[in-house]
Amino acid sequence: MYRRLFSLPGTRAFTAGNLIARLPAGMFSVSAVVMIAGSRGSYALAGTVTATGLAATALAGPWIARLTDRHGQSRTAVPATAVAVLGSVALLLCVRYGAPDWTLFAAYAATATTPNTGGMSRARWAHLLAGDTEALHTANSFEQAADELCFMLGPALAAFLCGTFFPEAGTLVGAVLLLTGILIFTAQRSTEPPPSPTPKGAPPLRVPGVPPLLAGFVATGAVFGSMEVATLAYANATGHRAVGGAVLALQAAGSCAAGLLYGRLKPTGAPELRLRWCLLAMSALMTLPLLAASTLGSLPALAAALLPAGMATAPTMVTAMTLLQHRTPEGRLNEGMSLAVTGLLLGIACGSAAAGWTTDHASPTAAFWLPVAAATTALLLGVLSKSTP
Repeated sequence: MYRRLFSLPGTRAFTAGNLIARLPAGMFSVSAVVMIAGSRGSYALAGTVTATGLAATALAGPWIARLTDRHGQSRTAVPATAVAVLGSVALLLCVRYGAPDWTLFAAYAATATTPNTGGMSRARWAHLLAGDTEALHTANSFEQAADELCFMLGPALAAFLCGTFFPEAGTLVGAVLLLTGILIFTAQRSTEPPPSPTPKGAPPLRVPGVPPLLAGFVATGAVFGSMEVATLAYANATGHRAVGGAVLALQAAGSCAAGLLYGRLKPTGAPELRLRWCLLAMSALMTLPLLAASTLGSLPALAAALLPAGMATAPTMVTAMTLLQHRTPEGRLNEGMSLAVTGLLLGIACGSAAAGWTTDHASPTAAFWLPVAAATTALLLGVLSKSTP
């Protein structure tokens, strides 16, 4: 299946460039926290700066994507990336030379112009595979697995660079990778979707069936955000803080493997029904970390539970993205994909905050109820939303 996918001319080149550009997505926030906290001695400042960047990304992302739909990926992504890289370099220099705290917020906010590389890649597949439902399902599965892989490797690479060389190394390497990857990606003009100066249809937020999907992305993001904080807090509470990130990576590993396997299966039935089954599986599997933490009370047990717990998230995301592609009007696909990412970021932020509050006021074990609640909310949204032709 995957060999057939990459036999299409130009697909290997644009995928290679996109993977290089996508890897820094998992590097920048970790690098910024290590760099700022190490220099200024304040994790609160580091967290606030990265949260500001997250909020700026949520606001700027759909706008950048709309420009991409109207003017084309090559004309939009390169200047947007240049601004984001300059923001990263400015942040690095401000930290290095002790600039006032407010400059850190301004510099990191500039990185919000980073294009949605995953969305642009999915838009290319949708353009190349128009009408081939089975092949598009495989392509979306590969893209989701690539997302999981980058978010597994990115933080580890950032931590290694910052710890081995100098605190700014993670940010510097991430900026170089982002610019290099985007230049390779946008150079592949033959696979680029044509621009739509006058897009057909209404904006995605006004299309029936899209808002419930976006609400589901918010709930799914809350699953990710709350599970991350709960796992790291639990590892810290059990005296294994150093391996918390590695334990958490098992969830992404399970999702990555499941995504690749899911892409090899032939999709059957309505995608709305498939999404509900995926959401049901995710809701059920999210109880495994809760049971491991509350009944067995050991980090190895939690690690063993996180691997299968992640196996429903990739199929859920693949099916939801496929539905979003079907429902988004022609010429607005990048905007639709960007709104999905915005929903995920909002959910991650809310889930992280809720899990942090629960950890402080109750316990890390109690925080594992939140992924279950978020997954159940996503399931209810999927069940209650009406099918859209």
